[in-house]
Amino acid sequence: MTRTLHALALAVAGLVSLPAAAGPGADLPKDLPAYGADKPLPVPQIEKQTLANGLEVWVVPRDGIPRVDYVLAVRDAGYAADAPDAPGFASLFAGLLAEGTARRDSRAIAETAQSFGGSVGASASNDGVLVYADALTSHAAPMLELLAEIARSPAFPDNEVKLAQANALQALKAAEAQPSFRATRALLAATFGDHPYARTQQTEASITGVTPAALRQAHGLRFHPDRALLVVTGRLAPDEAFRLAEAAFGDWRVPGAEAPETAPAPRSVEPSRVLIQRDGSVQATLRIGRPAIPATDPDYVPAVLAGTVLGGGFSSRVNQNLREDKGYTYGASAGFAPSRAGGRVQAGADVRNEVTGAALGEFFAEFERLASEPVPARELEDTKRYVAGGYLISNQMQGAVAATLASNWLLGLPSEFLASYVPRIREVDAAQVQAMARKYFDPKDQSVVVVGDAAAVAAQLEPFGPFRADE
Repeated sequence: MTRTLHALALAVAGLVSLPAAAGPGADLPKDLPAYGADKPLPVPQIEKQTLANGLEVWVVPRDGIPRVDYVLAVRDAGYAADAPDAPGFASLFAGLLAEGTARRDSRAIAETAQSFGGSVGASASNDGVLVYADALTSHAAPMLELLAEIARSPAFPDNEVKLAQANALQALKAAEAQPSFRATRALLAATFGDHPYARTQQTEASITGVTPAALRQAHGLRFHPDRALLVVTGRLAPDEAFRLAEAAFGDWRVPGAEAPETAPAPRSVEPSRVLIQRDGSVQATLRIGRPAIPATDPDYVPAVLAGTVLGGGFSSRVNQNLREDKGYTYGASAGFAPSRAGGRVQAGADVRNEVTGAALGEFFAEFERLASEPVPARELEDTKRYVAGGYLISNQMQGAVAATLASNWLLGLPSEFLASYVPRIREVDAAQVQAMARKYFDPKDQSVVVVGDAAAVAAQLEPFGPFRADE
């Protein structure tokens, strides 16, 4: 099934054709033509300008539909900027930016965006906030003015804050009923300790403690032009885009202090073992991880490829082992999650109670195999094509290109990374993959979190060391 699914992914990417008879579990014909050459990502020259207030502007002209996409990225405005007693604050903060300004209420904002043939919104990540908008090119100027209004003068109205809190509390209640939510929370704590990257999940107290005044104060600290990037993509000439950016943001000034930059996250910690009780559970949720590297580390690209071989897709080793060969789970995964100031390794699966210990052993066996044996040439080549194809597909639309550039910038990556990523993936060899496995997937360095019924799984975990009980 591995070759079939890889071929299917490549067919979607336009890199190879599949015969109609090929289906799940079918052997591919031996006389298939050779894979086609990799297709480069069609990235034109990115025009750049910095306004007098420090705001960076990148313009990516694109032919095609008469549409323009904007993404405003604001660094050090995300979860890492949240207070220790207010985890997940940035989620409500970002979600409320477009729910009212000094000039318009939420309905007026939505109707105005729709009248321009587009939409507006915002989201938060560890390292920042993205505010995005799209519109017909004929409405490029007023849409950018609306985006600037949302970013510069959000009002955080009382009624919208209360509604957002009510919705967040309901979502939290649903999330806390899921063992994966509890496992991730425990693994983040084990991975990052008291670093802000450990505090991305909301709590009831952090939600109910949000006030319009606190949101306005956070906006004043987090949203400054000298820590922001505006990406413009679409049918808009660079000179016109820069003129519109100057008109919308040129007079943006924010006096006073700024939120501090995120301190470096730990690169290593003492691994821990945690067993979280879930009464009557018929399966166990496994999460394995450790601190790793930021996206700017020289190891990042080869580490991504190593993580993909190990657990980055349906045909990855841990999924083929635990799902296809053993039947322990519906899905298993492993890989890297980078941020600007650090990163982490995470692996996991939900398994039947009776195979909890065996599944954990298989994860560690695959970690060790990747470190001790070079990846076969065919498997390495297929994985590279899978990564390249997925990247090319995900960056075909101009809005996706804008979001990728902005997200990369938040991680500290330059604009050139967009076009260089696939060639750099292609350059990774088997020895580098093996070295990444030795550095970041050594079982002795991994923390393990298990959510399940201790009566059913505790004895199976004894070979992996003592587990601390948690509720």
